[in-house]
Amino acid sequence: MENLAMGNYGVYVWSCFGLTLAVVVFSDWRARLRHKRVYRDIEVRIRALEERQ
Repeated sequence: MENLAMGNYGVYVWSCFGLTLAVVVFSDWRARLRHKRVYRDIEVRIRALEERQ
C-alpha cells in the first residue's frame, strides 16, 4: 500500500496518470469518429462520380 501512496504524493501522481489516460482515450475516440466520417464522405463522392459517368 505504501508503494501506491508514493510518499504522500500518490494522489497527485495517480490523478495525473488517470487524467492523461482519459485524454489519450478521448483523443483516440475522436480520431476514430473523424476517420469514419471522412471515409464515408469519400465513399459518397466516389459513388456520385461513378453515377455521372
